[in-house]
Amino acid sequence: MDQESKETKTRQEFTQRWLSVEPSVSAYVFAAVSDFHDAEDVVQQTAQDAARRFEDYDPSRPFVGWVLWIAKSRVIDFYRRKEREHLVFSDELLEGLGRAIAGRTGGRSNRREALEHCLEALPERSRRLLDLRYVEELSSSQIAEVLDSTAGSVRVFLTRVRSALAECIQKRLATEDA
Repeated sequence: MDQESKETKTRQEFTQRWLSVEPSVSAYVFAAVSDFHDAEDVVQQTAQDAARRFEDYDPSRPFVGWVLWIAKSRVIDFYRRKEREHLVFSDELLEGLGRAIAGRTGGRSNRREALEHCLEALPERSRRLLDLRYVEELSSSQIAEVLDSTAGSVRVFLTRVRSALAECIQKRLATEDA
């Protein structure tokens, strides 16, 4: 087999493997990085890094675990660059999240459906707050101005809404798995 054919075969193998694990990698990164655009960038960096290092991958081990290890490194790098120490997750949390996601297959569509259901179930005020934060990408102080509130109370309310969403999603996914 000539060099070009070998490279094409390797590229095709990587692409096939990447497509099978991308939902899990995306779920991991989006859970670890709150900003949508930043999370997309981290997923893209993970894909590029995995492609560049694919010849180091040991096919006797699960590909998803190997890629999640790379994703964890990219998430840590992201927070180091942003210097958001108060948002940096511990290595233990990121590893636990990676193990949980690696253990799930096809979870993206189920999780997305659960998220949509739980968003619809939220009170209007909570949905409005999430829209201001994640759709309009306003900061806590900007949201406080819009809602005639304080930045601190906006952060507390956002934390409560995110917790309620996470709990709702977990419950919904647990009933689907049962």
